[in-house]
Amino acid sequence: MNGNTVRRLALWGIPLSLGVMGLKLVAWWVTGSVALLSDGLESSVNVVAAVVAFVAISYAAKPADRTHPFGHHKAEYLSAVLEGVLIVVAALLIVVEAVPAVLDPKPLDAPVMGLAINVLAGVVNAVWAVVLIRAGRRHRSPALAADGQHILSDVVTSAGVLVGLLAAIATGYAVLDPLLAVAVALHILYQGWKVIAHSVDGLMDHAVEPAEAEAIKAAIAAHADGSLGVHDLKTRRAGAATFVDFHLVVPAAMPVGEAHDICDRLEDAIRIVQSGAQIAIHVEPDTEKAHGERVRVAPSG
Repeated sequence: MNGNTVRRLALWGIPLSLGVMGLKLVAWWVTGSVALLSDGLESSVNVVAAVVAFVAISYAAKPADRTHPFGHHKAEYLSAVLEGVLIVVAALLIVVEAVPAVLDPKPLDAPVMGLAINVLAGVVNAVWAVVLIRAGRRHRSPALAADGQHILSDVVTSAGVLVGLLAAIATGYAVLDPLLAVAVALHILYQGWKVIAHSVDGLMDHAVEPAEAEAIKAAIAAHADGSLGVHDLKTRRAGAATFVDFHLVVPAAMPVGEAHDICDRLEDAIRIVQSGAQIAIHVEPDTEKAHGERVRVAPSG
């Protein structure tokens, strides 16, 4: 059900981003403001990013198959990396438009109407960004969260443009319009870098958060009775999926059936604290030398 919710939100992002881009381009057409044009250019990137996010989320939701036995979850990270790159491209486009205007600033036409239209677009974007970021965190969707962060950077752009244009109108200094566009572009570059860095980290099989790791260890420690210990615990996150891997030490003479029962009990306990986790347990006799991180288990009996 979570997958359906994420895909539905990603799909809704396409018409919403188109509508916001249309409003911003109308605001630019009315005023001739280079800052509003820059804002509209960033929104055009939002449209592409929304389409990419929807495609990636749909692909990531595909079940595991013969050629991808661990699933397709990392497709979301690829989407998020691309979205970060698009954010950077949007910032560079803004600079390209703003620099000539700094050298030759022009007064604005119909500024009140243009600003009103841009405020409306900004409000729509702000609400949608909050929805996407919260849903991305709740459903552990990197693509959805990145899309929300991208749109949030667009909201900051719109707010900055509004302040700059009001200052330009109040003071009569038309050069404030393009100067503000450059300042906003620098902020967008920073946001794009953060999205790329977070997504690349996910592609590198980042471990679960410390609090989650402690909950997994506690579940193992409380339900590993009958075994002699657990070691070499590893976790990794791939989109919405969590992978847990560890070695379970049992007496060499323990029947396979008993060892299997312990594994079943551990898997159930781990999935209570980490829903849907994919777990791999390597059972080994106590004659093997332990390695990796050890997890203290409750004493038997």
